[in-house]
Amino acid sequence: MKLTTRGHYSVKALLDLSLQPNYGPASVRDIAQRQDLPAPYLEKLLIELRRAGLVNSLRGSQGGYQLAQVPGKISLGQILQAVGESSQPLFLDDTPPDLAAADWVTVSLWKRLDQKLRDALFNISLEDLYYDARSWQAAQGESASFVV
Repeated sequence: MKLTTRGHYSVKALLDLSLQPNYGPASVRDIAQRQDLPAPYLEKLLIELRRAGLVNSLRGSQGGYQLAQVPGKISLGQILQAVGESSQPLFLDDTPPDLAAADWVTVSLWKRLDQKLRDALFNISLEDLYYDARSWQAAQGESASFVV
């Protein structure tokens, strides 16, 4: 599986929100600046994440985006799915019915690996990444800023 910029930026944005007091709110500009992301592109991704129920948007001068649930309830699989990411290798969609037995074993293996990868993505939470990020920050010292 290759993580595209859509998936990478989406995970970065939600991880950034998980690092904020009470999980946000934070403005698109602030998230983009902290994570070195293009704000217009980030705004589009956050709209998709809001439609998927992963973030809420708040209006006003103190508004922005915040997590819709605690980080332990948001999985990487949900984030990636919300922005249209897929883990499935392209060739699995158009498997010809007349494969030789050896070829079928290979296709079957890739299908099983794909399912294991999907299971793993839905079992890794934003909270898991949050603790990984905090551990990394602690190892870098107090002055380290967090960029995914």
